[in-house]
Amino acid sequence: MKTAIRYHMAVLSLRAEAFRAFWRDRKGTGAIEFAIIAPLLVMAYIGSFEISLGFSIARKVARASSTVADILTQQTTITKAKLDGMKDVAKSVMAPYQVNQYSLKMTGIKVIAAGSGTVVWSRDEKAGTPYKVGSTVSLPADISTVNAFIVRSEFTVPHELLLFAPGLADNTLKTIDLSKTYYYRQRVGDEIKCSDCS
Repeated sequence: MKTAIRYHMAVLSLRAEAFRAFWRDRKGTGAIEFAIIAPLLVMAYIGSFEISLGFSIARKVARASSTVADILTQQTTITKAKLDGMKDVAKSVMAPYQVNQYSLKMTGIKVIAAGSGTVVWSRDEKAGTPYKVGSTVSLPADISTVNAFIVRSEFTVPHELLLFAPGLADNTLKTIDLSKTYYYRQRVGDEIKCSDCS
């Protein structure tokens, strides 16, 4: 009986010692920590790349919209062909980024009251008329000089996100629209007339 008890005590002691040795062993700790941290580091790297790319494209969108409005406000008269050529201007400003799908709306507006104006001409990237001639449109409250002529440029580019977190792939957050609207006042004369827009 005493021998059996001593045997069981010795076995328990050996098992306890083996468990303590296993607990003290740190050989695989670095690999386990790396396996836990590596996916987080990769997501942080791709996320920072995505954010910097998004900001860069957003700056290009703002510059393209501003350039279109700036060019149009330097004219005294325009034509449909000149307005249709503005999409090439916007695309060239967006370089080196490829712009396949986008929306560009250019509108000549006569200010009739603070924050309100009447559409004189309008054109989009598909040679359409996004705003009906003679319709009333809202303007920012600080545009208040009655009878001033304003060119509004609206440029929108869909940006496809590269980073997909788990569970996000089926979400609608695959693309975001980067857009910018500019209002520029005519530089010469009282109104920029479109000779063949009506």
